[in-house]
Amino acid sequence: MQMTQHREGRKYDAAIFDLDGTLLDTLDDLTASTNAAVEPFGNPPYTREQVCGFVGNGIRNLMRRAVPGGEENPGFEGAFLRFKEHYGEHCMDQTRPYPGIMELLRELKRQGIAVGIVSNKADFAVKKLRDAYFGELVDTAAGEKEGVRRKPAPDTVFQALRELGVRKEYAVYVGDSDVDIHTAQNAEMDCISVTWGFRDEKFLREQGAERLAADAGELLNLIESGGKYI
Repeated sequence: MQMTQHREGRKYDAAIFDLDGTLLDTLDDLTASTNAAVEPFGNPPYTREQVCGFVGNGIRNLMRRAVPGGEENPGFEGAFLRFKEHYGEHCMDQTRPYPGIMELLRELKRQGIAVGIVSNKADFAVKKLRDAYFGELVDTAAGEKEGVRRKPAPDTVFQALRELGVRKEYAVYVGDSDVDIHTAQNAEMDCISVTWGFRDEKFLREQGAERLAADAGELLNLIESGGKYI
C-alpha cells in the first residue's frame, strides 16, 4: 500500500489502540462468558476482579487460567468452545466504551489522524465490536487469528500500519497492559499507557510505562502533542 504523506507540524499520523481495557470496558461480558464456560466443573463463579487478572494474551490463555488444571483438564477444549460460543452471542450485553472515548475518536477523525485497533481478542469479536461501537471512526481492526503471531509480537501492529499507509515512526500505540507496552517496544513505536483499564498505574510503571493517561482528555492531549505532557 502507498504510504500516507506525513503531515508537517504534528508527530503522529496514526494511533493504534488495544481494545479491551483501553477503548471498551468488556470485563462484565468476559466474566459472564468465563463463568458459562467453566460452569460444568462445579467451581464457584469467578468475580469480575478475578477475571480481570486472567485477561491478556488471548482467550485461550484466559481459559488456561480459568479452567481448573488448565489444558491438562480433559474438559479444557470443551470449555474453550463454550466460551467462544457464549461470547460470540453475548459480547455486547454489557460492554460499553470508556468515558470520553467516542469524543476522542471523533476528534482524531476530525484532525485526520488514522485509527486502528490491534487486540489479542479473537478476530471475529474484534471486528464485530469495532463495527457495532465505532464504525467509520476506526479505519482498521485486527484480532488473534491462526497463522499470525499475537501481541506482544508486532505482526498485527505492522499489518494495521500497512493498511493505514502510515510509517511506524509517525504512529503511537495505546494500551492498558504490560502486553501493550512490550508490543510497542517490539514494534519500535512510541507508547501511551492508560490507567483506567485492567492494570493499575503502579503495575504499568513497573513494566516500563513512561507516558500515562488517566482519562480520554489527557490521552488526546498526549496524542496531539506527540507524547509530551503539556
